[in-house]
Amino acid sequence: MPVSADVVGAPCWLSLAARERKAAERFYGAVLGWSYRPSGLGRAITVAERDGVPVAGIAEVAAQLAVPVAWTAYFAVADADAAVARVRERGGTVGVGPVPYPPRGRAALASDREGAVFGLWEGQVAAGWKVGGSRAPVWLELHTRDAFDAALFYGEVLEWLDNEAGCCEVSYEEDRVVLRQDGEAVARLDSGPVEAGSPQPQRRPRWLVHFRCTALDAAVAAALDHGGTVVEDTGSLERRQVTLQDPDGALFTLDQAPAPSDRTPS
Repeated sequence: MPVSADVVGAPCWLSLAARERKAAERFYGAVLGWSYRPSGLGRAITVAERDGVPVAGIAEVAAQLAVPVAWTAYFAVADADAAVARVRERGGTVGVGPVPYPPRGRAALASDREGAVFGLWEGQVAAGWKVGGSRAPVWLELHTRDAFDAALFYGEVLEWLDNEAGCCEVSYEEDRVVLRQDGEAVARLDSGPVEAGSPQPQRRPRWLVHFRCTALDAAVAAALDHGGTVVEDTGSLERRQVTLQDPDGALFTLDQAPAPSDRTPS
Protein backbone atom coordinates (compact mmCIF):
# COMPACT_ATOMS: atom_id res chain seq x y z
CA MET A 1 0.00 0.00 0.00
CA PRO A 2 1.50 3.37 -1.01
CA VAL A 3 1.98 6.22 1.42
CA SER A 4 0.93 9.82 0.93
CA ALA A 5 4.49 10.97 0.26
CA ASP A 6 4.42 8.87 -2.94
CA VAL A 7 1.51 10.88 -4.37
CA VAL A 8 2.02 14.22 -2.66
CA GLY A 9 -0.53 16.86 -3.62
CA ALA A 10 -2.94 14.46 -5.29
CA PRO A 11 -6.49 13.69 -4.18
CA CYS A 12 -6.09 10.50 -2.15
CA TRP A 13 -9.46 9.85 -0.50
CA LEU A 14 -13.03 10.97 -0.12
CA SER A 15 -14.91 10.88 3.17
CA LEU A 16 -18.39 11.65 4.44
CA ALA A 17 -18.55 13.07 7.95
CA ALA A 18 -21.87 11.53 8.98
CA ARG A 19 -24.09 11.90 11.97
CA GLU A 20 -25.22 8.26 11.94
CA ARG A 21 -23.13 5.84 9.90
CA LYS A 22 -25.71 3.10 9.38
CA ALA A 23 -28.30 5.57 8.06
CA ALA A 24 -25.75 7.02 5.62
CA GLU A 25 -24.79 3.54 4.47
CA ARG A 26 -28.41 2.69 3.70
CA PHE A 27 -28.93 5.91 1.74
CA TYR A 28 -25.81 5.71 -0.44
CA GLY A 29 -26.15 1.96 -0.85
CA ALA A 30 -29.61 2.52 -2.32
CA VAL A 31 -28.53 5.44 -4.52
CA LEU A 32 -25.14 4.25 -5.77
CA GLY A 33 -25.17 0.51 -5.13
CA TRP A 34 -22.33 0.60 -2.64
CA SER A 35 -21.38 -2.22 -0.32
CA TYR A 36 -19.31 -1.72 2.83
CA ARG A 37 -16.36 -3.22 4.69
CA PRO A 38 -14.47 -2.31 7.88
CA SER A 39 -11.85 0.37 7.43
CA GLY A 40 -9.35 -0.78 10.04
CA LEU A 41 -9.65 2.67 11.67
CA GLY A 42 -12.30 1.81 14.22
CA ARG A 43 -15.96 0.85 14.25
CA ALA A 44 -17.12 4.39 13.45
CA ILE A 45 -15.55 4.35 9.96
CA THR A 46 -16.35 2.07 7.03
CA VAL A 47 -15.15 1.89 3.43
CA ALA A 48 -17.72 2.03 0.65
CA GLU A 49 -16.98 -0.11 -2.39
CA ARG A 50 -18.46 -0.55 -5.85
CA ASP A 51 -17.67 -3.83 -7.61
CA GLY A 52 -14.94 -4.48 -5.06
CA VAL A 53 -13.19 -1.14 -5.69
CA PRO A 54 -12.93 1.41 -2.81
CA VAL A 55 -14.86 4.61 -3.50
CA ALA A 56 -15.17 6.54 -0.24
CA GLY A 57 -15.21 6.42 3.54
CA ILE A 58 -18.20 7.01 5.77
CA ALA A 59 -17.25 8.20 9.24
CA GLU A 60 -19.60 8.78 12.15
CA VAL A 61 -17.62 11.78 13.35
CA ALA A 62 -19.77 14.88 12.70
CA ALA A 63 -20.84 15.21 16.33
CA GLN A 64 -17.50 14.12 17.79
CA LEU A 65 -15.47 16.64 15.76
CA ALA A 66 -18.22 19.31 15.77
CA VAL A 67 -18.17 19.54 11.96
CA PRO A 68 -21.07 19.74 9.47
CA VAL A 69 -22.35 16.61 7.78
CA ALA A 70 -20.49 16.91 4.48
CA TRP A 71 -18.37 15.22 1.84
CA THR A 72 -14.68 16.14 1.97
CA ALA A 73 -11.90 15.48 -0.52
CA TYR A 74 -8.53 14.65 1.05
CA PHE A 75 -5.17 15.45 -0.50
CA ALA A 76 -1.94 13.59 0.18
CA VAL A 77 0.85 15.36 2.06
CA ALA A 78 4.22 14.10 3.23
CA ASP A 79 4.00 15.94 6.56
CA ALA A 80 0.61 16.98 7.99
CA ASP A 81 2.14 19.44 10.49
CA ALA A 82 4.07 21.23 7.76
CA ALA A 83 1.02 21.31 5.48
CA VAL A 84 -1.15 22.77 8.25
CA ALA A 85 1.47 25.46 8.82
CA ARG A 86 1.44 26.30 5.09
CA VAL A 87 -2.36 26.64 5.16
CA ARG A 88 -2.16 29.19 7.97
CA GLU A 89 0.78 31.06 6.43
CA ARG A 90 -1.18 31.54 3.21
CA GLY A 91 -4.38 32.81 4.77
CA GLY A 92 -6.35 29.58 5.08
CA THR A 93 -7.95 28.20 8.22
CA VAL A 94 -7.34 24.91 10.01
CA GLY A 95 -10.51 23.58 11.61
CA VAL A 96 -9.44 20.18 12.92
CA GLY A 97 -6.16 18.37 13.45
CA PRO A 98 -3.91 16.88 12.60
CA VAL A 99 -5.80 14.01 14.26
CA PRO A 100 -4.11 10.58 14.53
CA TYR A 101 -5.83 7.56 12.96
CA PRO A 102 -3.55 4.73 14.03
CA PRO A 103 -2.13 2.71 12.47
CA ARG A 104 -2.77 4.31 9.07
CA GLY A 105 -1.90 7.99 9.45
CA ARG A 106 -3.06 11.48 10.42
CA ALA A 107 -5.72 13.81 9.02
CA ALA A 108 -6.60 17.49 9.20
CA LEU A 109 -9.52 19.58 7.97
CA ALA A 110 -8.82 23.02 6.56
CA SER A 111 -10.42 25.69 4.40
CA ASP A 112 -8.87 27.88 1.74
CA ARG A 113 -9.01 31.67 1.63
CA GLU A 114 -12.51 31.60 0.12
CA GLY A 115 -13.85 29.13 2.69
CA ALA A 116 -13.85 25.91 0.64
CA VAL A 117 -13.16 22.95 2.95
CA PHE A 118 -10.63 20.24 2.12
CA GLY A 119 -8.74 17.54 3.96
CA LEU A 120 -5.05 16.73 4.39
CA TRP A 121 -3.84 13.17 4.82
CA GLU A 122 -0.42 11.89 5.89
CA GLY A 123 -0.01 8.12 5.90
CA GLN A 124 -1.10 5.01 4.02
CA VAL A 125 -3.23 5.58 0.91
CA ALA A 126 -5.97 3.16 -0.12
CA ALA A 127 -4.78 0.81 -2.85
CA GLY A 128 -6.99 0.85 -5.93
CA TRP A 129 -8.72 4.16 -5.18
CA LYS A 130 -9.02 6.38 -8.23
CA VAL A 131 -10.39 9.82 -8.99
CA GLY A 132 -10.70 11.66 -12.29
CA GLY A 133 -10.28 10.31 -15.79
CA SER A 134 -13.12 8.80 -17.80
CA ARG A 135 -13.34 5.53 -15.87
CA ALA A 136 -13.17 6.55 -12.22
CA PRO A 137 -16.50 6.65 -10.37
CA VAL A 138 -15.50 9.93 -8.65
CA TRP A 139 -14.17 13.28 -9.81
CA LEU A 140 -13.59 16.61 -8.07
CA GLU A 141 -14.25 20.22 -8.97
CA LEU A 142 -13.46 23.37 -6.99
CA HIS A 143 -16.11 26.05 -7.32
CA THR A 144 -14.36 29.30 -6.40
CA ARG A 145 -14.28 33.01 -7.18
CA ASP A 146 -10.88 32.95 -8.92
CA ALA A 147 -9.48 29.61 -10.03
CA PHE A 148 -6.04 31.06 -10.75
CA ASP A 149 -5.72 32.56 -7.27
CA ALA A 150 -6.94 29.26 -5.79
CA ALA A 151 -4.36 27.36 -7.83
CA LEU A 152 -1.60 29.46 -6.27
CA PHE A 153 -2.93 28.74 -2.77
CA TYR A 154 -3.27 24.99 -3.28
CA GLY A 155 -0.09 24.82 -5.30
CA GLU A 156 1.87 26.17 -2.36
CA VAL A 157 -0.01 24.27 0.36
CA LEU A 158 0.00 20.93 -1.49
CA GLU A 159 3.34 21.43 -3.25
CA TRP A 160 1.92 21.09 -6.75
CA LEU A 161 4.66 23.36 -8.07
CA ASP A 162 7.69 21.53 -6.71
CA ASN A 163 8.19 19.38 -9.87
CA GLU A 164 9.37 16.41 -7.83
CA ALA A 165 8.58 12.78 -8.62
CA GLY A 166 5.02 11.98 -7.58
CA CYS A 167 3.87 15.60 -7.58
CA CYS A 168 0.87 16.78 -9.55
CA GLU A 169 1.00 19.07 -12.55
CA VAL A 170 -1.15 22.16 -13.07
CA SER A 171 -2.28 23.24 -16.53
CA TYR A 172 -4.55 26.02 -17.81
CA GLU A 173 -7.14 24.73 -20.25
CA GLU A 174 -10.05 26.78 -21.64
CA ASP A 175 -9.98 29.28 -18.75
CA ARG A 176 -9.95 26.48 -16.21
CA VAL A 177 -7.22 25.12 -13.99
CA VAL A 178 -6.75 21.38 -14.38
CA LEU A 179 -4.80 19.24 -11.94
CA ARG A 180 -3.13 16.22 -13.49
CA GLN A 181 -1.33 13.23 -12.03
CA ASP A 182 0.72 11.05 -14.35
CA GLY A 183 -0.85 12.96 -17.23
CA GLU A 184 -4.46 12.23 -16.23
CA ALA A 185 -6.88 14.90 -15.03
CA VAL A 186 -7.80 14.30 -11.36
CA ALA A 187 -9.50 17.60 -10.44
CA ARG A 188 -10.63 20.87 -11.95
CA LEU A 189 -10.71 24.40 -10.50
CA ASP A 190 -13.42 26.64 -11.93
CA SER A 191 -13.99 30.38 -11.53
CA GLY A 192 -17.59 31.42 -11.05
CA PRO A 193 -20.10 33.39 -9.02
CA VAL A 194 -19.84 32.29 -5.39
CA GLU A 195 -20.92 33.83 -2.12
CA ALA A 196 -19.26 32.93 1.16
CA GLY A 197 -21.93 32.41 3.80
CA SER A 198 -24.74 32.09 1.25
CA PRO A 199 -27.92 30.52 2.66
CA GLN A 200 -27.73 28.18 -0.34
CA PRO A 201 -24.74 25.90 0.37
CA GLN A 202 -24.36 24.96 -3.29
CA ARG A 203 -23.56 28.63 -4.00
CA ARG A 204 -20.70 28.81 -1.53
CA PRO A 205 -17.05 28.24 -2.47
CA ARG A 206 -16.55 24.49 -2.13
CA TRP A 207 -15.06 21.32 -3.48
CA LEU A 208 -17.83 19.59 -5.42
CA VAL A 209 -17.85 15.80 -5.22
CA HIS A 210 -19.18 14.14 -8.36
CA PHE A 211 -20.23 10.48 -8.56
CA ARG A 212 -20.71 9.00 -12.01
CA CYS A 213 -23.60 6.61 -12.63
CA THR A 214 -24.96 5.06 -15.82
CA ALA A 215 -28.58 5.00 -14.57
CA LEU A 216 -28.92 8.60 -13.44
CA ASP A 217 -32.72 8.75 -13.33
CA ALA A 218 -32.89 5.60 -11.22
CA ALA A 219 -30.24 6.94 -8.84
CA VAL A 220 -32.10 10.24 -8.41
CA ALA A 221 -35.37 8.40 -7.82
CA ALA A 222 -33.69 6.23 -5.18
CA ALA A 223 -32.30 9.33 -3.47
CA LEU A 224 -35.76 10.90 -3.30
CA ASP A 225 -37.31 7.65 -2.06
CA HIS A 226 -34.75 7.53 0.78
CA GLY A 227 -35.13 11.10 2.00
CA GLY A 228 -32.78 13.02 -0.31
CA THR A 229 -33.56 16.32 -2.03
CA VAL A 230 -32.77 17.59 -5.53
CA VAL A 231 -30.95 20.93 -5.33
CA GLU A 232 -30.11 21.51 -8.99
CA ASP A 233 -30.57 19.67 -12.29
CA THR A 234 -28.34 20.97 -15.08
CA GLY A 235 -26.71 20.01 -18.34
CA SER A 236 -27.84 18.24 -21.47
CA LEU A 237 -29.22 14.72 -21.75
CA GLU A 238 -25.74 13.39 -22.52
CA ARG A 239 -23.94 15.54 -19.92
CA ARG A 240 -26.60 15.83 -17.25
CA GLN A 241 -25.66 16.59 -13.65
CA VAL A 242 -27.97 16.49 -10.65
CA THR A 243 -26.88 17.99 -7.32
CA LEU A 244 -28.61 16.54 -4.28
CA GLN A 245 -28.61 16.70 -0.52
CA ASP A 246 -28.73 13.50 1.49
CA PRO A 247 -31.19 13.30 4.41
CA ASP A 248 -28.65 14.97 6.74
CA GLY A 249 -27.83 17.77 4.30
CA ALA A 250 -24.55 16.63 2.70
CA LEU A 251 -24.26 17.90 -0.88
CA PHE A 252 -23.10 15.69 -3.74
CA THR A 253 -23.55 15.59 -7.51
CA LEU A 254 -24.54 12.68 -9.73
CA ASP A 255 -23.25 12.75 -13.31
CA GLN A 256 -24.64 10.84 -16.24
CA ALA A 257 -21.84 8.43 -17.17
CA PRO A 258 -21.57 6.68 -20.53
CA ALA A 259 -22.28 2.98 -20.63
CA PRO A 260 -19.09 0.89 -20.21
CA SER A 261 -19.04 -0.03 -23.91
CA ASP A 262 -19.16 3.66 -24.85
CA ARG A 263 -16.23 4.77 -22.74
CA THR A 264 -13.02 5.82 -24.36
CA PRO A 265 -9.61 5.37 -22.73
CA SER A 266 -8.46 8.28 -20.53
